Amino acid sequence: MPSPEILIASAPHADTFGYSMPPPGLLRLGGALRAAGRRVELCDLAHELAAGRLPGDERLAAAAAQQLVARRPAVLGLSVMGATLPIALAIADEVRRQAPAVRLLLGGPGTTGIDVPLLERFAALDGIVRGEGEQTLPELLAAWLAGREPLGLPGTTLRDGAGRAVRGPDRRPIEDLSTLAPYAFDLLPSIAEYKAITGAADGLVPIDSGRGCVYDCSFCTIGRFWGRRSRPLPVERLVDEIAAVAAMAGGRSAYLCHDLFGADRRHALELCRRLQERGVRVPFEIRARLDHLDDELLDALAAAGCYRVLFGIESADGAVRNLNNKRMAADFPALERLRAVLARGIVPILSLILGLPGEDDAALEQTLELALRASLLGGVHLSFHLVNPQPGCGLGESHGPGSRPVEGIPPDMALGAGLTAPERRLIAEHPDLFSTFALLTGLPGGVERLRELHRISTELAPLLERYPKTVALLLRQDSQPLLAWFRGFSSEGRSLAARVAGCGQPLIAAVFDWEQARLREAARASAPATPRGPRARGELLRLPVDPGALQALLDSPWSAGLAALPPAPRWLLVQAGPKGVRSLALGDGLARLLQALDGRTLPELEAELPGLTAALPDLLRRGLIEAPPPHPAPIAGTHLPLP
Repeated sequence: MPSPEILIASAPHADTFGYSMPPPGLLRLGGALRAAGRRVELCDLAHELAAGRLPGDERLAAAAAQQLVARRPAVLGLSVMGATLPIALAIADEVRRQAPAVRLLLGGPGTTGIDVPLLERFAALDGIVRGEGEQTLPELLAAWLAGREPLGLPGTTLRDGAGRAVRGPDRRPIEDLSTLAPYAFDLLPSIAEYKAITGAADGLVPIDSGRGCVYDCSFCTIGRFWGRRSRPLPVERLVDEIAAVAAMAGGRSAYLCHDLFGADRRHALELCRRLQERGVRVPFEIRARLDHLDDELLDALAAAGCYRVLFGIESADGAVRNLNNKRMAADFPALERLRAVLARGIVPILSLILGLPGEDDAALEQTLELALRASLLGGVHLSFHLVNPQPGCGLGESHGPGSRPVEGIPPDMALGAGLTAPERRLIAEHPDLFSTFALLTGLPGGVERLRELHRISTELAPLLERYPKTVALLLRQDSQPLLAWFRGFSSEGRSLAARVAGCGQPLIAAVFDWEQARLREAARASAPATPRGPRARGELLRLPVDPGALQALLDSPWSAGLAALPPAPRWLLVQAGPKGVRSLALGDGLARLLQALDGRTLPELEAELPGLTAALPDLLRRGLIEAPPPHPAPIAGTHLPLP
């Protein structure tokens, strides 16, 4: 088999979500190069690392280089993000040592705005491809293979004969994304192989559904990398690519990677309409702005199969958003819109950034309260981040020089990269190039403030997502705002369970048990099914108040006290279903019956509760009990081993 003219590899990282699917940029580049008639191979080093074919220690760079060099490419391109830039440079040094003649390129968002210093400081590199590579890379490859040095080629920064960086003009964005070559899925392991590595059951397949963003948020590089434009993939082409997921081994759902889905409202509505008209039944998730999705568009998305949306609100404080160029109305009704999303059966993921310039305690309190209020809605997932002044974004320009890594606080944008000795050395020597690993230490409060924000993101955020009602009730009991409460809770060093046990409130303890039961049911729902006898489908709990009254209290102003909640004991069956965990209110008689089923044999129950056997089919039909295998008819008079 002839060696490839070009090998494109994505640099390794340890982020589970990232290596549970192939990188879409790599797939597009592979398709473009093949369409240009080039012998191209692809390599996802994150997948190789996850599969155990690369060591996750100090040997990583050398082993990755050896694997790449073994394919004998004429040109090697490394696709990088900010997080993977250090390991990519370490790999590049090893490649140059092992194969001095290979042409070596970098590309991807990790090179945005730092292409010239990269070439000036790292002799192993021959060039940088800037922006979209589908046109630039085939042209550059053709020139090099023909023995020409295309200095000044649009979209490139190349090294001349004297070792100087020569920056060609920016290349215009691709106007018509329908001209993009199809994904080269066959050049990487199958979707099934990716999912086997992580055990992910979602079958999520990335789809390059559009490019760019018209905004220029201070903390984000996307707008600048793509030229401050938003270009969706044409509807019919996108429908084709989503539909193809169903035919892939291991493919079940689609991840539409466009960072600004819904910016073109007509395109989004037309996509939803065509998916339904063509009978495409592939669930999909998107990334969008909450203020772009009105009721009509939400209805269309739900009908077309959208099941999850990532929303970046970042801060609940309008002044902080404005200061950081997050263009959203100061009084935007975030909770109201989240309710609208949930009402359509779509799961929202709320992204919040801590530590943005302008954020004081009052602004932080607003953000934390928004997170709690959102969690109280039920079904909202929280995603907390500490801000990173990444290369190529506004904060990188304004605050990058005064930022540095902080021991014990791994930036979440680092994706588990930057951990080996060669990476750490590079980060220390070139802090201006690797601000992905830095934090804004120069803001008020300095490092101690950052450590507190880290505790909020790692300790408080999970509590708000898992136990929002418990936390809200503790806040009411203590008559404290959330930030002050957390500071006290954190200083105690106790678990939430211990805090609840010591609060002296049976209601709070019961609600904590309820939320724990919901978590256990969610875990059971994702576990392999096991044959069971007739038993309650879920956990049975007795809450000392009516859940509706409890929710009304939690939705009311924080000044309302626990004494305002009248006792109204209610049996609840907490059970997992296809759309998540729910709590069913039950009458006393039915609750006692379900209690009696657990750990008892049918003859015993029939003697105590005549007619039970005849009632089993109805209980099964209503989803209140789990079926004994294979069906309930033959089981009368038998002893069933109940777990």
